[in-house]
Formats: sequence, C-alpha cells, structure tokens
Amino acid sequence: MSARSALALAVEPSEQALAEDFKRAMRRLTSTVSIIATGVDGTRSGMVATAVSSLCTEPPSLLICINRTASLYQPLLANQRFSVNLLDATQSRLVGIFAGQLKGSARFEHGQWESADDLPYLSDAQATLFCSVDARLSYATHEVIVGRVEKSRVNERISPLLWQDGKPAQSCELIH
Repeated sequence: MSARSALALAVEPSEQALAEDFKRAMRRLTSTVSIIATGVDGTRSGMVATAVSSLCTEPPSLLICINRTASLYQPLLANQRFSVNLLDATQSRLVGIFAGQLKGSARFEHGQWESADDLPYLSDAQATLFCSVDARLSYATHEVIVGRVEKSRVNERISPLLWQDGKPAQSCELIH
C-alpha cells in the first residue's frame, strides 16, 4: 500500500461517521419552518418541513422534499396540489403536532385552518403558497417536488419560526 492510499484510508470517515458529521453540520443550517398540507376527498393531510426552498420567479416555483414514507406523500401525489404555510414565531406549538404527536386530520384541529379550492391553509401563517406539482425527482428515501405557485397569501408581520440546532428559534434584525 502506498503512503498516499494509507493516508486516504486514515482520513476518509466511515459511512456512519460521515452521516453523524452531516447531521451535526445540518444542525447549523437554520431554516424556516413550514407546514405542507393537502386534501383528498375531504381528508386533510399535513406535515412540518424545513426542506422548502424557492426555485425561480418565472414561473413562480419552489422545491419541497418529502420522505416517501411520510403520511403526506401519497395524498399529495393523489391530489397534485398542496399549500406551503410559512410559520410565524408564535406558532411553534404546531411543530410537534404536525411532526407526529397527532395523526391525520386530528392535526388540523390545532391552528386557524381554512380551505381555499379544497386545499387547507393556515390563515394566520406568515405566508401561504398554493402550489401544483410540476415535476418530481426521486433521490434515495425522498422525493424532490417542484411546486408551481398558483396563488399566495402574505401577512404583513415578518417574524419567521426558524429551526436551528434541533429546536425552534426566531430571527432578529441586525443593526449596522
């Protein structure tokens, strides 16, 4: 074995170590918390998500990433439409509810949920984006979905609920 290949073996982390380092690094990536919701045949489904990202403005579109085992996955594919509700810092209690404390439609008994075109949305969210599925990409355990934004609702107050280091956080304006 050459000195170079021995060095490579010494510094290449195991898959488990790499996965742990990746998780630790991602805990330093602060993200806005959203609830993605859909409805099929009168049954509402939703989940909390931080894997939401703007894609482009022409056409207005975004990306969401959903584990294919998530309870929202099949209803979202069946409906081909969904809402992305950007949570306000005062709505942290909804995180646990939509992350699994409650199941199915029981989740929607918490928060100010309304319906537009048979799509559930959180009326007091910072903003809601109403989307249709425009494209999909499967990767490992997840589906990356391109949502074409068809409508939006924006409240005036800007106070996002953030997720940082595995717990809720909020932003503050930096003074220069």
